[in-house]
Amino acid sequence: MNTRLTREPSAPEGQKVSIGSIILVVLFVLFIVAVGLAAFFYRELSTYKDNPQKVMQEEVQAVVEQVGQIMILPQGEQPTLATVSDLSQLKDQPFFVNAKIGDKVLLYANARKAILFDPVANKIVEVAPINIGNQEGAPPVPAPESVESPADESADSVDEG
Repeated sequence: MNTRLTREPSAPEGQKVSIGSIILVVLFVLFIVAVGLAAFFYRELSTYKDNPQKVMQEEVQAVVEQVGQIMILPQGEQPTLATVSDLSQLKDQPFFVNAKIGDKVLLYANARKAILFDPVANKIVEVAPINIGNQEGAPPVPAPESVESPADESADSVDEG
């Protein structure tokens, strides 16, 4: 009887990989990734510290792009963006009847148009004409107390018409 002994192939003595070296490589890769992320976020934070208006401008642009996909917006004008933050102060105003906290209001002063937008549902909630200043027959809208206006503080003089 011829029996052959077979030997399982194994790595040569110098090429064996230990669990310790695998863990060391994984930890090194995680360290490199963590340092890279820290550098990225530090650079982003520095950019926003140098230009704090950049965040607000980017938010206005993002909302304008979202609303612009749903309806035609006034051209040649940068709107004022406000965020609904307190519904109790808005409950008596017909424009804000269907508003929710977090909804956005685009105010176009030259086009005299206000747009209430729900970014979660991606829907236009309300569109209304506005009058800037106190014109006869136009009840004022208390926009400063009812919405936060990060992009522009000119919402103080917004009237609903």
